Amino acid sequence: MIPQTEVYKKQNGYIRNSILILIAFATAFFPRILHTSGAPAIINFFHFAVVPLVFGIVITTTRVKDKNQISASKAILVGLLILLIVMTASALLNQAGLINVFLAFMLLAEPFLVIVAIMCLPFSPENFKRFRAWMLGFVCLHIFLAMSQHFLMGYLYKGFMTMEDNVQGVFYLSGAGHVVGASVSMSFGLYYFVSAKTSPIWLRCSMFCAAFLQLLFADAKQVLLVFLIAWLILIFIKVTDIKATIQYLIAAILVGYALVWATQNLEQFSAFAVWIRPDIYAPDGAATVLKLGAFRIIPSYYKSPLNWLLGLGPGHTVGRLGGWMLKDYVSLLKPLGATIHPASEAVWATWRGSWLDSSLFSPLFGWVGIWGDTGFLGLAAYLYLAYILWRRICLDDFSKFMMLTVMIFGFIFTQMEEPGYMISIAILIGMRWQERHISMRSHHRSSYLVTDADPRIEMSR
Repeated sequence: MIPQTEVYKKQNGYIRNSILILIAFATAFFPRILHTSGAPAIINFFHFAVVPLVFGIVITTTRVKDKNQISASKAILVGLLILLIVMTASALLNQAGLINVFLAFMLLAEPFLVIVAIMCLPFSPENFKRFRAWMLGFVCLHIFLAMSQHFLMGYLYKGFMTMEDNVQGVFYLSGAGHVVGASVSMSFGLYYFVSAKTSPIWLRCSMFCAAFLQLLFADAKQVLLVFLIAWLILIFIKVTDIKATIQYLIAAILVGYALVWATQNLEQFSAFAVWIRPDIYAPDGAATVLKLGAFRIIPSYYKSPLNWLLGLGPGHTVGRLGGWMLKDYVSLLKPLGATIHPASEAVWATWRGSWLDSSLFSPLFGWVGIWGDTGFLGLAAYLYLAYILWRRICLDDFSKFMMLTVMIFGFIFTQMEEPGYMISIAILIGMRWQERHISMRSHHRSSYLVTDADPRIEMSR
């Protein structure tokens, strides 16, 4: 029999690790608004140190024994190692700085590290509820801030963005913070609606409606578009399950019809019809030409056939690092040996001043950034990681839906490398995995108790 003091120490250690994960999340979720409030710019980089540190503590103290869990975690870590090797080779080929490799790798790797860390926590149902309550509390604060920004915009408005773009919650003020903020709120609103089965239906609906109101106030049209596309893809994936497919299809048709009607009849939804212009999406249309600009420009800087395999180097093209961070934080990163490539500015020049100023048409987006920086090998390594996550971790419709939204956002802007958004999605996928795991443990435990029961008791029943 294990002594009570030993049990307490183990449980206390697990609780401490879950708190560390909450702290790691907070370092990626809140720095934007803290920076806007006067904190130094370096606060935006704390999570690059905190997340790997917390990951290291959790995996070195875990006592997980489940073979499938260990196997999935090892597969993710092997995939991350492959990605790091490719990035390092790309940096050597293109003479990119070491800091470029570290930051580019962490921008892509952090969500996977967080998921593995959450999987390594043997939550009890009570501890998991506390962890989920903290996460929901963070997001409710975010939604509250976004609502406050909307109603106080007369006092808070910053003229370099539209009033709607200023509705950003904890991502205030950042370039695409209104889209990122609405994405996080909608994702958590949907999570709470589908997972909190013991909560009153009015409360679950209220949180989702609050998230949807934030989306409307922020005029984050692309978030709704991404969610609808992900939903349709999920319907086609579920086609083998006839009952689920029919249910999803009917719901999609009803929601689609309601949105079309709303854009034509309600002023609050009129902004969603702004980009319904088929001519700009033709093969030679303005939107198509602008969106695909990076695919024409980046290869023009290749100096070797190896560039097709390894790209132009981490941070040298149009990912989050090369497109924004190296320019915005040049005073911090240049002394550390950061390198910049002219391909980034060349792609920016095609978009700067364009009348298609929505991020929906940006030639700087996640998938082209991975390909541009690390070539087809880097893209293959990242897709391998995504495949592992899809097959081994995303075991329910909600997790698959969340992953689909990330992959679709990767075709729009650099949100796939936004730490606050990506770690939020990683937490959601990890929590859904834990809910499934806790449910399976409870089922096995109850089955064991029935099987191991005293036969005389069973006969008396």
